[in-house]
Amino acid sequence: MEDDEGPECGKPDFVLLDQVTMEDFMENLKLRFEKGRIYTYIGEVLVSVNPYQELPLYGPEAIARYQGRELYERPPHLYAVANAAYRAMKRRSRDTCIVISGESGAGKTEASKHIMQYIAAVTNPSQRAEVERVKDVLLKSTCVLEAFGNARTNRNHNSSRFGKYMDINFDFKGDPVGGHIHSYLLEKSRVLKQHVGERNFHAFYQVLRGCEDEELQELHLQRNPAVYNFTRQGAGLNVLDIDEKSHHQAVTEAMRVIGFSPEEVASVHRILAAILHLGNIEFVELESNLEQGRLAVTEEVLVDHVAELTATPRELVLRCLLARTVASGGREVIEKGHTAAEASYARDACAKAVYQRLFEWVVDRINHVMEPRDRDPRRDGKDTVIGVLDIYGFEVFPVNSFEQFCINYCNEKLQQLFIQLILKQEQEEYEREGIAWQTVEYFNNATIVDLVERPHRGILSVLDEACSTAGPITDRIFLQTLDTHHRHHPHYTSRQLCPTDKTMEFGRDFRIKHYAGDVTYSVEGFIDKNRDFLFQDFKRLLYNSKDPTLRAMWPDGQQDITEVTKRPLTAGTLFKNSMVALVENLASKEPFYVRCIKPNEDKVAGKLDEGHCRHQVAYLGLLENVRVRRAGFASRQPYARFLLRYKMTCEYTWPNHLLGSDKAAVGALLEQHGLQGDVAFGHSKLFIRSPRTLVTLEQSRACLIPIIVLLLQKAWRGTLARRRCRRLRAIYTIMRCFRRHKVRAHLTELQRRFQAARQPPHYGRDLVWPPPPTVLQPFQDICQALFSRWRARQLVKNIPPSDMAQIKAKVAAMAALQELRQDWGCRRAWARDYLSSATDNPTASGLFAQRLKTLREKDGFGAVLFSSHVRKVNRFNKSRDRALLLTDRHLYKLEPGRQYRVMRAVPLDAVSPVGGQRHSPGSSGPSVLLGTAAGPLPSGLPGMTRAI
Repeated sequence: MEDDEGPECGKPDFVLLDQVTMEDFMENLKLRFEKGRIYTYIGEVLVSVNPYQELPLYGPEAIARYQGRELYERPPHLYAVANAAYRAMKRRSRDTCIVISGESGAGKTEASKHIMQYIAAVTNPSQRAEVERVKDVLLKSTCVLEAFGNARTNRNHNSSRFGKYMDINFDFKGDPVGGHIHSYLLEKSRVLKQHVGERNFHAFYQVLRGCEDEELQELHLQRNPAVYNFTRQGAGLNVLDIDEKSHHQAVTEAMRVIGFSPEEVASVHRILAAILHLGNIEFVELESNLEQGRLAVTEEVLVDHVAELTATPRELVLRCLLARTVASGGREVIEKGHTAAEASYARDACAKAVYQRLFEWVVDRINHVMEPRDRDPRRDGKDTVIGVLDIYGFEVFPVNSFEQFCINYCNEKLQQLFIQLILKQEQEEYEREGIAWQTVEYFNNATIVDLVERPHRGILSVLDEACSTAGPITDRIFLQTLDTHHRHHPHYTSRQLCPTDKTMEFGRDFRIKHYAGDVTYSVEGFIDKNRDFLFQDFKRLLYNSKDPTLRAMWPDGQQDITEVTKRPLTAGTLFKNSMVALVENLASKEPFYVRCIKPNEDKVAGKLDEGHCRHQVAYLGLLENVRVRRAGFASRQPYARFLLRYKMTCEYTWPNHLLGSDKAAVGALLEQHGLQGDVAFGHSKLFIRSPRTLVTLEQSRACLIPIIVLLLQKAWRGTLARRRCRRLRAIYTIMRCFRRHKVRAHLTELQRRFQAARQPPHYGRDLVWPPPPTVLQPFQDICQALFSRWRARQLVKNIPPSDMAQIKAKVAAMAALQELRQDWGCRRAWARDYLSSATDNPTASGLFAQRLKTLREKDGFGAVLFSSHVRKVNRFNKSRDRALLLTDRHLYKLEPGRQYRVMRAVPLDAVSPVGGQRHSPGSSGPSVLLGTAAGPLPSGLPGMTRAI
């Protein structure tokens, strides 16, 4: 078991109790219930206590926890049983069944829902459309069957008033491919009347409170159930109209998903409405002797409603209600009028029969949709089956009639099957494993079953004989016959046989000592309910209906009144035959059991009535089940499974043993713990006699689990770290190889592109550098700089030495100007003395030559370094044309308009550093600002030349 099943929650398996007594059993059951553990095992049998509240035990997460697990691996749960049945079916290709039993209100229907939800959740992982369709029908069918087959009783707000056994067909992959529903003994007498505090079937109230106003008008119905005789008893028990409306919508949607057409749903609503109107028809005897008879209907408008809703002629409906036709011995048809009592009986019989046929038609319609399609065993393999039995529980009411008798007989049969299969399975398993079997005393209810179904003398046989005997056989005569046949039976008594027992009435009651307790039955109505007689007139009437749905429900109505037919089987015989077939069907499958317990009669959460539960534990035979389980050995497990759970408690088996077999390893483990005397070794399983052995092993395992968890955490974290390290190493290796590849690819591309870089005259000037990888960006920057220097070297080395001075000057000027001027004469030869050149100064070169001669004679300079026209801009943005002459001794500012008159002469050693500014548009030379300083020019004449 898991950690959340600690000692404070009690024993998760009743087999582990120290002593098998009712007190210990109830103490453990109560403790688990108080801790919210509503499920407990008895070996592989699940005991379920209805909590009467929603618990967080279900849903996708819980399903995932139990899927694919063994029973012992998780706390007790319905999902564990469903998983065990599904795995047994899938692994061994064996048909299995899940038998859900318990009294009314113990939670059987909810248990079957959860089992169906689990099977639907774990199947069809490939999402095949046909399988999904079958799953939807299986899930939705429960909602529809509850509406038509369940009702509120004093013991349960949603009591199943019929027995249901569902077979689910699976293909070889374990996916549901179809199914079939068997229904047993619908309590159709509930249509007519109910006990105080109970209601009719849910479907009537859902139609009245859930249909829209327009539909109610078409059905001639009123929303108040108290208006109708059949629903008046339960009209005030549920005032939450919104619940009925939502349930009605859910049922309608479920019918749509299953495959009911809108016309069929509308027909079902009309039939329900017709039954309600039929129940309000009253008869009155007329004093006058008229031709049409002496009986009349008080409200003939109801007959009109019934005729309209059943799509039959009004005259025929009225005739069937007031009279019946009888075929005489000479095949002559005679019409015989009813008395008021006979008409009421015929009306009630018709209402019961119509509802029963409606319910059977709904079940058949669902079966038709669910049946496997296009399945060929030779091609698809044999289908396997999981059966789910949800059948009425044992019932004891203040007044118990024929229905309760059949229901309790059904529970007797199932209890007998349960005991036989449990003992049979134990016996077969011990023989198979070579273990000696010890006999266990238990209550065998075969004598009670024989009392009911024994040929000729059993209660059902006597009842059938009373129904088939001509003459006025009454229920009282039937009871007298029972007293005669069974006056010495230990489980039968009546007031006639026990006059001092005043809890029974003379001529009415008899009592059977069932396995679940004593039940007193009233024989009133036994013969009528068993005969289940309906006049042929109603069958022919409904068979001839224009409504195809209603017509399909009455195939026997096509017989002519003059045809001689075999007497139909009685209701009791039909039910007995169906129970025999059910038991045979269950016995052919591998069974799994869910035993449901009702904690209290008040249907409130958190309350466990110990006396009430003790009674259920007794009649369900749960203590006997525990004793049978523990008679020889309390627990048994396959060797491999046992080692998987307890191998960590032995040094010879952890982590894996090296012995010859699992059996030898289990022996070594038990010997180390000193438990070898409390076990027996089978061929494939270990049998443990005392629960204390399991407790000892579980305690040793619980002590080691934290250490193992830490070990596993350490190993797993180390695995994760090593995996991350290997991943990082792989990443770095890939990155390194990829970088090398990128480098090689880039260098190869560089080599390919620059193969022709040595060819003159451009030396690779127009070549485009490829974008480098990020890691090579600095390398490429250096390469580009080197390439630029190399290319400059290739270009410079071909320049004559005489031009080198001018080239250096241009380079210096380019560095100094730095984009200050767009056109600075780099593409022409520099002549320095531009004013003396006839090309650059054609109009005044002669005048400048004369002025230059005069200045040389005056100042005695040796060479002219520079001369040019310039434009002077003052601080008021006024411009003047000037000429600039630079010699090796002076800097002269000249006025061109006056024959280059000297405006100012500055010794060269008095000139401060020269600063330039952008050349204004239209100027022919640089604008120069000169300043004087006391000291010499720091950089000398070459620096001045470079600056200009």
